[in-house]
Amino acid sequence: MSSTRTRAALRTSARVSAELLLILLLLAVALWLLGRTWSVVWPLVIGLLLTTLTWPPTRFLLRRGWGPALAASTVTVLSLLVAAGVVALIAVPVASQSGDLTDGVIDGVQKVREWAAGPPLNIGDAQIDKAFDTAVSRAQDGLGSMVGAVVTGVSTVVNGLVTAVLAVFLMFFFLKDGPRFLPWLARQLPGRLATDVPTVAARSWDTLGSFVRSQAAVGLIDAVLIGLGLWILGVPLVLPLAVLTFVSAFVPIIGAFFAGFVAVLIALVSNGLMDALIVLAIIVVVQQLEGNVFQPMIQSRGLGLHAAVILLAVTLGGSLAGIVGSLLAVPVAALIAVIWGYVREQLQEPPQDPDTDEPESGVAAPS
Repeated sequence: MSSTRTRAALRTSARVSAELLLILLLLAVALWLLGRTWSVVWPLVIGLLLTTLTWPPTRFLLRRGWGPALAASTVTVLSLLVAAGVVALIAVPVASQSGDLTDGVIDGVQKVREWAAGPPLNIGDAQIDKAFDTAVSRAQDGLGSMVGAVVTGVSTVVNGLVTAVLAVFLMFFFLKDGPRFLPWLARQLPGRLATDVPTVAARSWDTLGSFVRSQAAVGLIDAVLIGLGLWILGVPLVLPLAVLTFVSAFVPIIGAFFAGFVAVLIALVSNGLMDALIVLAIIVVVQQLEGNVFQPMIQSRGLGLHAAVILLAVTLGGSLAGIVGSLLAVPVAALIAVIWGYVREQLQEPPQDPDTDEPESGVAAPS
């Protein structure tokens, strides 16, 4: 290899490395700005996701001659009523059977204690009492930390309520003024950006809608399968638990854990330990099917992403930003794919007309 080629290769490698470092620096700055403005960005994201769910009925009303403000107001109010109905569907049956559930919890704890005292564990009452006293002592020692956690939890709840209210207002404005946004955006941008940015925005909107619909489909499958298993076993509160499973599907990891914990607990206090273990097995199987079969297949069809890409995106998002990262990983990956696809379309050379390659009349083609 000549020295000239070596120096050229080193210069090319250095230039590419510098460009990659610059891109990484820009990404770091963008992520830092995103973190600083997260209190505004998060309600905006939630509002957009809610809008994708409520836009079809709004569009239906608009096509029937309703005004934008009236259609958006009607759909927003109906959405809030549906959300309140879902909460009532879960809370009312649970509250009506709270006494039985409390007694069942006590009986369930006693059954677990008796099971632990028998073979093969053979844990005596003295050991159980000692473990209980140790747990109480540790809880008392950590009282200050617990109080701090409660204060933090209250602050989190307040922030969540503020975010929810702001997201609902943003959803209303998106529904009311959404169709006018892209024409307005095109008028504000110069040159070619007036065409490129609205086109990418329209494709991104379709992708977000596909993501929310696919997530709803996955949640419905989970709710039906788990609800069917609970019904076969005769576990009470089947409908509230199925609704809770469906709603929890929109919150990765924690949502599935919470819904599964509630289902197993109710099965334990109402049907006993064996049925509770069966319910736990059903939930684990369904969650594995969801994570490895249903979700990748449905989302890969709706988003145009390979199932492996979706699995890797969820894993990466969860490792980088926890629950929120897992929730946003798939739509972010899909939006990146949309942008990359559009850029690739613009950079692709148009196919050449074969007639242009033919030699002019009377001129011999080169042999």
